[in-house]
Amino acid sequence: MVRRRSLIGTAARTAVITKTATTVAGNSAQKQAAAAAQAQNAAAFEAQQQQEALDAAVARAVAAQQPVQAAPVQAAPVAAAPEAVDPLAQLERLASLAEKGLLSAEEFAAAKKLVLGL
Repeated sequence: MVRRRSLIGTAARTAVITKTATTVAGNSAQKQAAAAAQAQNAAAFEAQQQQEALDAAVARAVAAQQPVQAAPVQAAPVAAAPEAVDPLAQLERLASLAEKGLLSAEEFAAAKKLVLGL
């Protein structure tokens, strides 16, 4: 003989199964939330440690720098009127450089034109 389950018994079983599933799901959600919060706290702690290490490194670098002292600003000396340039003295100096081999013939000719204003 086939035994039929009563409607009340089926409803009771369903209620128990539903409550069990809800409890398990709630516990899983709580565990996941706790794990996420713990991971977030760990990340925040690590970020704080890195920031403190960076701040300490910056403080050491600043302390290691020598203080830069600004040189006192002095007024530039007033330049005297330019002395008259003697073209003959310049040509003699250019000729001596050319004789020593420090100026080529082309360089001497170009410099001579500049001195003479040609």
